[in-house]
Amino acid sequence: MDSPGSSALAHLPQQDSSNDQRFREPPVNYEAEQALLGAILASNTAYERVADFLLPEHFADPINARIYEACGKLLDQSKIANAVTLKNLFERSEALSDIGGAAYLTELQDNYVSIVNARDYGETIHDLYLRRQLIALGDDMVNDAFEHDLDDSAGQQIERGEQRLYNLAESGQIEGGLRDFRSALIQSIEMAEAALQRSGHVAGVPTGFRDLDRCLGGLHSSDLIILAARPSMGKSSLAANIAFNAVRSKRQGQDDEGNPFDQKEVVALFSLEMSAEQLATRILSTETRIRSDSIRRGEIHDRDFDTLFQASRELHELPLFIDDTPSLTVPALRTRARRLKRQHGLSLIIIDYLQLMSAVTTGRNDNRVQEVSEITRGLKAVAKELNVPVIALSQLSRQTEQRDDKRPQLADLRESGSIEQDADVVMFIYREEYYLSREKPRERATESDEKYQERLQRYEEKLESMRNKAEVIVAKQRHGPIATIDMMFDGRFTRFDDLAEDDHLPDEIG
Repeated sequence: MDSPGSSALAHLPQQDSSNDQRFREPPVNYEAEQALLGAILASNTAYERVADFLLPEHFADPINARIYEACGKLLDQSKIANAVTLKNLFERSEALSDIGGAAYLTELQDNYVSIVNARDYGETIHDLYLRRQLIALGDDMVNDAFEHDLDDSAGQQIERGEQRLYNLAESGQIEGGLRDFRSALIQSIEMAEAALQRSGHVAGVPTGFRDLDRCLGGLHSSDLIILAARPSMGKSSLAANIAFNAVRSKRQGQDDEGNPFDQKEVVALFSLEMSAEQLATRILSTETRIRSDSIRRGEIHDRDFDTLFQASRELHELPLFIDDTPSLTVPALRTRARRLKRQHGLSLIIIDYLQLMSAVTTGRNDNRVQEVSEITRGLKAVAKELNVPVIALSQLSRQTEQRDDKRPQLADLRESGSIEQDADVVMFIYREEYYLSREKPRERATESDEKYQERLQRYEEKLESMRNKAEVIVAKQRHGPIATIDMMFDGRFTRFDDLAEDDHLPDEIG
């Protein structure tokens, strides 16, 4: 944008073109700012092309930022924004008077080139803003690294830097916005077609369990799925079973030339509670039906070892990746998952479990409820960013133990902040056998032996009827009904499975 040297636009500082590397000016483009403001003042429709991503603070010149903000306020009130209407707003502004007062506004409006390039100008301004923020972030990280603080380790500084980089990347998203219904409809039909072609008619990543897949339609991309239960209910076992079933499944894909091929599902399992070796032992036990405690103690026969060896040969090629880093933060998880997706692809993320994650908090006075809320919001953002389902295991409060009916309810999650609000699906595991086995009746002092034996027999019959049975309660689902699904659970091999009845269907409860 050409302008005479004596014009009001000449107030802007000139960028140093020397090769002196001792000090470098932050990247700015005052001409782009002027060109955009001139286009807006000449035709207010130019504002609509940048308003969805460009904010006043993105301008390098504070005066230009004030003019852009004033234009937005006038247009929000359905008024015209030009040199005349803005004159009254800036008439008493000392900053504007220093550069020629209303003459600066008039010259901006008179020297515009075209509104066609308004969005390009806006994107240039926004990009340079991000670059200045990156420079400031880098300076902060360098200064923090030079400060040797025992309470602020290098690892914590890295995580803080990752979080700031992620926040900056989020603010830098200028794509997206409103989509026409046609494109969304086409995507919906494509998803339905993929489900029709897939075995079991599952649209998302399959769990490998007939009734659960029938209820959920698989695990859908960008969904946050909470799998919660009291200790010893089998959360980790079910999560490991789902991971193993997913990586063994295949879906139809197409290469660059459009030729179909079987594409494997890739699963990342972040195990904050168990080591990778313990998790591998569980999966081996599930697959070979050899007790995991026997494998750990080496109490197996030669033929069992041959079975384990053969199973390990079949399993080691499966695309299951395990990270057993303790106290993982959401930014660290996001970085590792993004790297895995880039290198190998990614279909599903599983976290075992939510309460063992660490939050990246801005202060030290945040309580655990706020931290867990921050974690769940972060995991939902990861699911959307990477476009994969995320399963997060969660502990339940002890209040379930105080009720006669110990089946979990959504209210049991409330003390954990926003878990229920952020989740797309909430599932609970309940095994009545666990509680019954700890409630064996004792003979009462005033009770005859015959009465006690009757009570004991009824108890044993009820316990036997619940043997190796579990309920997976889908208590919340944005995409479908809630239901209670009966499943088989064999604690010896940490194995969940479908019930034998072919005609069994989940009982809908809502």
